[in-house]
Amino acid sequence: MHLRRFLIFLIAGWSGFFVMAIEMLSGRILAPNFGNSIHVWGAVITMFMLALSVGYLLGGRLSVNQPSLRRLALILISGAVATLPVIVLGDAVLEWIFEVIHDPRYGSLLSAALLFFIPTAVSGMVSPYAVRLLVVESRLSGHFAGQLYFVSTFGSAAGTLLTSFYLVLYLEINQIIAGLIGVSLILGPLALFLGNPTDDSA
Repeated sequence: MHLRRFLIFLIAGWSGFFVMAIEMLSGRILAPNFGNSIHVWGAVITMFMLALSVGYLLGGRLSVNQPSLRRLALILISGAVATLPVIVLGDAVLEWIFEVIHDPRYGSLLSAALLFFIPTAVSGMVSPYAVRLLVVESRLSGHFAGQLYFVSTFGSAAGTLLTSFYLVLYLEINQIIAGLIGVSLILGPLALFLGNPTDDSA
């Protein structure tokens, strides 16, 4: 039970780290084509917030039907896999959009939507799903939700700081993204393996 709870918090914290690290890097990814103005950052932040809102909604709905640690791990893995096109197709997508849309406001908005909406939405599903796994008694729901969102937000802060202060100084953008994906693809299967099938549902 303690291991299961630890893994839930670990996944939630890492998911927060992952999303904010990708968001910080997204501005650098769009900059060569669309610049680094407030319009570009406005487009990026808008798209990430919209994607997270959709993810929260979907994660909450998905948690109603037989929630399990294994499914939470699969959500984490799915978010990592959905980020792969940023590395593989990112440059080609940005070049195409730049040729079609010359206004950096709308070009950056479309670019952020195509590259980051799906992986961010999938990652956003983690927190509400994790809350459902932690809540055994309704009277403790606020307590566990508070703990979960503390861990998730702390992870977001860590992802923002470490990415912007350190990682970008030593690694290329695609190397950082590949590393983030790699951690998710290690943590997800680890949770699948260590999760106790007999004590998996809340």
